Parts: sequence; C-alpha cells; structure tokens
Amino acid sequence: MREGGDEPDQKAAQGANRDDALNAGVAENLIATAPGIELPEADFAVPINQPKGRRAAASFIFITIALDMLALGMIAPVLPRLIASFMQGNATGTAQMLGIFGTVFAVMQFFFSPVLGSLSDRFGRRPVVLLSNFGLGLDYLLMAWAPALGWLFVGRVISGLTASSVPTGMAYMTDVTPPEKRASAFGLIGAAFGMGFVLGPALGGILGSVNPRLPFWVAGVLSLLNGMYGLFVLPESLSHEHRSKFSWKRANPVGSLRLLKHNKILLGLSAVLVLGYLAQQSLQNVYVLYADYRFGWTDRSVGLSLALVAVFSGFYGAGLVKPLVKRIGERNALSLGLVGGAIGYVMFGMSKTGVLLLWGIPVLNLMSVAWPSAQSVMSREVKASEQGQMQGAVQSLRGLAGIFGPVMFTYVFSKTFGPTAALQAPGSAFYLAGALLVASLVVAQWVRPAQESPIPPA
Repeated sequence: MREGGDEPDQKAAQGANRDDALNAGVAENLIATAPGIELPEADFAVPINQPKGRRAAASFIFITIALDMLALGMIAPVLPRLIASFMQGNATGTAQMLGIFGTVFAVMQFFFSPVLGSLSDRFGRRPVVLLSNFGLGLDYLLMAWAPALGWLFVGRVISGLTASSVPTGMAYMTDVTPPEKRASAFGLIGAAFGMGFVLGPALGGILGSVNPRLPFWVAGVLSLLNGMYGLFVLPESLSHEHRSKFSWKRANPVGSLRLLKHNKILLGLSAVLVLGYLAQQSLQNVYVLYADYRFGWTDRSVGLSLALVAVFSGFYGAGLVKPLVKRIGERNALSLGLVGGAIGYVMFGMSKTGVLLLWGIPVLNLMSVAWPSAQSVMSREVKASEQGQMQGAVQSLRGLAGIFGPVMFTYVFSKTFGPTAALQAPGSAFYLAGALLVASLVVAQWVRPAQESPIPPA
C-alpha cells in the first residue's frame, strides 16, 4: 500500500461525521422529549453543541421500548383465548400450549439476544433497533391473520427472535449517556417497561372484548409506525471506530456469557441480575393464583393491583433513580433496592388479607432502583465495542430465568396449599423469591470494593 493511503479514509471519516451531525439536526427537528421526563444527555452520539438532538435520540429509545412493552402487554390477555379457539375448548390442552408458547419465547430470547447484541456492535445500534420494530410489527400481523395454531406458534417464535429492542436500546443509551448518568438512563428504560405493562393489558382486554385478534392488529400497526418514525429520526449512536467484528464465538449464548467472566465485578453483578430476574418470575407466574386462593380477588382486583405494581415501577425508574444514585451512589442504591425487594416479597407471603400485600407493593418495587444501578456499573467494565454483546448477555440471563422460573415457582406453590399440601404455606413461593434476593444481596456485597469512588457530579 502506498504511503499517505490513510488520507482518503480520514476525509471519508470527516464526511461521515458531518453526515452524523446533519442527521442529528434532522432528529432534533422531528422528535421532542417525552413530556414530564428529564432525559439524559448524550456523550458522543451527536455533537456537543446540540443537546436537544441528544435528548431526541434518548427519547426515541424510551418511546420504542414503551411501545414494544405496550404491544407485548396488549396480546397477553387475549393470547390464551386465541389459542383456545384452535383447541376446540380443551382447557387442559390450552394451558399446556400456553406454557409451551411462553417457554419458546424465553428460549428464543436466550439464544438470539446475544446474536442481535453482537450485530449491533458490528453494524451499529440503529439498524438492529429498526429491525426489531419492523420485525415485531410484521410478526404481530402474521399472528393476527394466523388461520391455524401452527402459524400462531411460528409467530411466537419470530416475536421472541425480534424482540431485541431492550438489549440494543440499553446499548444505545450507554453510547449516548455519560457514565455518571447511566443509572438514570437505565431507570427510564425501567419506567418504559412499567408504562407498557400498565396500559398494555388494559388496552388489550378492551380490544379483545371486540375480537381476540384485534389487539394483534393494533400491536402490529403500532410497531410498524414506530419503525417508520425511527427510520427518519433516529441517528446512529455507535461510531465506526468503536465497532467490532462479528463473531459467532462471541454471539452464541455461551460465548456472550464469557464476556461477563472478564472480572469479578461483571461476574458478581451478573449473578445478582439472574437471581433477581428469577425472583421476578414469582410475580408473573404465581401472583394471580395466590391472590385468587388467598383473598378471593376478582379479575378486576388482580388487574388493578398489578397496575399498581407497574405504576410504582415506572415512578421509581423515572423519578427516584437519578436523585438516589446522586445522593448515595450506585452500589448503595443497588443494595437498597435488593433489601426493599426481599422485604416486599416477605410481606406478600405473610399477607392474610390484601391490605398487607398492597402495602408491600411500594416496598417491593424498590427493586426498580437496583437493576439500573447494577447495569450502570457493568457498562463501565466493558469497551464501547462490547456494549451490545454485554447487554445481549444480560438479556440472555433474563431469558434463562424465564425458562426455569415458571416451573420452579408454580411447583413450589402447588405443593404448599390445599388439602394435599405437604406444607400449608401458600406464601412459600414469595418467601423463595425473597431468599433469592437476599442471596443476590450477599453476592453484591462480595463484589463491592473496600472503598467506593464517588459518582462524578452531573
């Protein structure tokens, strides 16, 4: 190669930077910050003199994840009815098939989250986020049209594969947010989860009462519209010099999890997350059964209480993480969240009336402070070119919890209530969840340095 051959590359890079700045300016004009929420500023995704553009990028990711969770929540109350329509009213077969659908979704998340995370490290976050939006949109339309159970099953497989907005969105927020503000940014993503889970089932129930396929059509249209929105307004966050080559060795679940073994902090906090994700499965799989058996709650009462869980989760994520982390630091916030979650689960298990359970909800939801704090610390332990792989690995851990958690908690619950129970303790599943969080707290203290460096001022 001749000398001076790098000069055209430098000029091309300068041109790319100018294009990025122009795209950011377009984004600034086309998207506004979500009302009432202070979004973090970016680190290097767009030029430093365009703060609104930086906030626009973060705002789009917030909206994307909220809409994805809204769509997932919308189909939750109608999916059993749609499966039942193909099973000729066979209740046992419907329950078994619903379990298979849930397991398949978790398995797809486990295997493909690290693949999509690694692809975002190679090709950038923008194309993967858009792939998720368009893929989910087309998949929901496929499920809405499905003339047979097999087609519905294929749709569930595809939705598990393309539901990548969370790990890639987390990587995007890492790209555009200074290290000292990442806990707050991740807290906003938690708030997006809460918003989606509050509104999704309620909207899905209303639409499903008209036609069980209608929520799928609406979810598909929302995802496609969000994809078109992002196609025009979302700038790329990962610069070319921070990208890495794609490798199947790193992209498979085992390979991606090897990244988490790089050092003591990553390994320990990964264990904290997987124990916490496993504990959360008690809410998703036992809560409704427990409330019905223990309190005799109606579907309306259960739905309102779950909405309260999501409201507190969103409130803590959007409004509490930032000031709390600024005041006591990420690691103390992590410990506080785990302690609150453990106490909340014990309150659930001890509840003989619904009153104690309702008081336990705001305590339990302190966990919403723990997860963004842990992931903020983890994000500083890997390079910019490994953020997608790391977030994909974390999502794989969530998928792993989704595979084993439902079986574990439903089995414990089934063995601790009723006339044939070996031990009359209906709250045992929640006690187990609390014990898992206590174990995660012990691990969190193990990875804690002797003297923690203060968070830099915002």
